[in-house]
Amino acid sequence: MTRRWRPDGPLDPVATLRPLRRGAGDPTFRLEPGVLWRATGTPAGPATLRLTRDPDGTIVATAWGSGRRWILEQLPELLGEGDDWTDLDIHLRSGRPTATALLRDTRRARPGVRICRTTVVHEALIPAILEQKVVGLDAFRAWRYLVLRYGDPAPGPAPAGLTVCPPPSVWLSIPAWEWHKAGVDLKRTETVRAACRVAAGLQRTVDRGRGGPEVIRLLRTVPGIGIWTAAETVQRAHGDPDTVSVGDFHLSRLVGWALIGRPVDDDGMLEILEPYAGSRQRVVRLIEISGFSKPRFGPRMTRVDHRFH
Repeated sequence: MTRRWRPDGPLDPVATLRPLRRGAGDPTFRLEPGVLWRATGTPAGPATLRLTRDPDGTIVATAWGSGRRWILEQLPELLGEGDDWTDLDIHLRSGRPTATALLRDTRRARPGVRICRTTVVHEALIPAILEQKVVGLDAFRAWRYLVLRYGDPAPGPAPAGLTVCPPPSVWLSIPAWEWHKAGVDLKRTETVRAACRVAAGLQRTVDRGRGGPEVIRLLRTVPGIGIWTAAETVQRAHGDPDTVSVGDFHLSRLVGWALIGRPVDDDGMLEILEPYAGSRQRVVRLIEISGFSKPRFGPRMTRVDHRFH
């Protein structure tokens, strides 16, 4: 099935959906010249989504699989329809000291970035759990190994290796030795299992809108899900434009260097972002796509290979 959709303003599909990509080797996400592929499990079954863009800005979406109708109906939401940047744009044009040149210039140069909303909670939550307190490369390797091992090939004429994330029932069936081979320690394994046992309830949180404190609270009722994991989930599954990933090893330093020229801790980051309340995650996204990088010094997170422990 194919759907042609014209967004109500500038839209960069790649920049909008890039947060869904878990490393360059993510088997659920593929970028080719002019084409974005995504494999996903929908409430109606697995689906492959292929996105291209016409010169006039029209998005051309083609989908295969039993979930093809669902993913095409959800397309505008996935690509950020309803993600209203008006208040932030007014702030950035206001001339206030907090409206830094970095944010203004990035917003002017990249007006098509939006906050996506997948509405599929477990596909955002499980990789976030795998990324808890480990180096990103190790988490990406675990995600790739487990999805390729237990997911199904993407339906339709998808690129080789494109794979649908397993449903919660399959994650619950993965034996202990496979988690070990993937390099996932017992704590993260048990957290994934705990989340999958109540996956239906967690999925219903998307009915509460674009995240926010109540959705964060509900996600955190699962043992092992903290403030960082919940934030990473609502940013993607719920389309939360405000919740920031407190507890991230690098983020507070990046925000501090980008906006005030020095590193800060989580409390300092929240203080810096307070003038942008309601759009704090949008500000973080602008910083991330701006090309800015903080100075390279100081301690780095130690890599621990759990396959040999």
